Amino acid sequence: MSGDAHKEVHNKPFIIVGPIVHSEEITKLKVFDGGLIAAVNGKIVAVEETPKNLARIQKKYSVTDGCVYHLDKGQFLMPGLIDTHIHAPQYPNAGLGYDMQLLDWLKTYTFPLEKKYSDLSFAAKVYEAIVKRTLANGTTTAVYFATIHVDSTILLAKIVTHQGQRAFIGKVNMNYKTPEGYGETTKESYQKTEDFIKQIQNMKTHISENQGEVAAVRGLYRDCKNYADVYDKAKLLTDKTVLAHGVYLHDEELELLAARGSSVSHCPNSNTSLKSGLCDVRRLLNAGIKVGLGTDVSGGYSPSILDAIRNTLDVSIHISYGKGSNYAPLTYPEAFYLATLGGARAVALDDTIGNFKVGKDFDALIVNMKNLGPIDILGEYDTEALVQKFLYTGDDRNISKVYVAGRQVK
Repeated sequence: MSGDAHKEVHNKPFIIVGPIVHSEEITKLKVFDGGLIAAVNGKIVAVEETPKNLARIQKKYSVTDGCVYHLDKGQFLMPGLIDTHIHAPQYPNAGLGYDMQLLDWLKTYTFPLEKKYSDLSFAAKVYEAIVKRTLANGTTTAVYFATIHVDSTILLAKIVTHQGQRAFIGKVNMNYKTPEGYGETTKESYQKTEDFIKQIQNMKTHISENQGEVAAVRGLYRDCKNYADVYDKAKLLTDKTVLAHGVYLHDEELELLAARGSSVSHCPNSNTSLKSGLCDVRRLLNAGIKVGLGTDVSGGYSPSILDAIRNTLDVSIHISYGKGSNYAPLTYPEAFYLATLGGARAVALDDTIGNFKVGKDFDALIVNMKNLGPIDILGEYDTEALVQKFLYTGDDRNISKVYVAGRQVK
């Protein structure tokens, strides 16, 4: 996008003209090789397949010539990426400890690190870094776990707000077999959480990530039929509940989650790195469950949803090897959907974000595929081919601009 004035376009109505791609359904991409999108007060007011009505739209919404931006050759506009599961305080541990499985890894790496978040200066350093990093990687919406510490969790919310990311932020609650120096009583957990949700609201947790974890839950809650039933008896399964992983869900659990409208955050990097298992996303989708993608930093080593897209496709292909010819692994349009509109559905915001429908917020990325970063463009490609190359080979260097509700945040 040429010119510097676009840095403040969120204060004024603006129009972007050029290639546009988004999802309206899971099986295929919707591509406008030369489209138009207009935003007023951060909301999309017009989407056109061609720019033939540019002058009329410009006049209707009082968009000045200086706020009409034409994408250059090799650029395209796509919705912002949605990370449905990420642990902000664990970011310093990304890339560490993957010779272990989940429960040992938590004891050795995670809990000692998370104790440090009573120190607000340490928390500020990490939280500033992870929000900046995820935005740079195109994550316009994130579902963050914090720690048990109320003050530093509120600090995370303030940092997210300052940097302009859309986020759900949750205080962690731990009251059973907690590590020394890092835990709380049930009463303390309740009181601190009640205080916290006066400022922040969200509902999310983990389910069936690791076989050892599943066995531990089975032993602890003997009156419940399965892992999902534990949450259901506590009335925690709603259409706004996001459950991470879902690797070992039984058929009856899938039926329960679908009936409650609850979602699963698929975190393939973490599931592989911590040797938790392979989640069959096709099975979840066929059961009618909403699915989004998560990085699960630092269970996963990358804060990029592009990495989650690639790992999602790899895992699905690996699963297909043992399924026979009737099983179809996920395709890149499906993974794109899970990272955008699917993620929006998972966090119950598909009426607000996820694609470029009139009335939604303008959460978007401008992707530049002109021989930037790790990519050499050595031929002529249409828009969908550039999208495919970005999903498989691009990185944050190809994301030139990031918008959240019309505000440019990168």
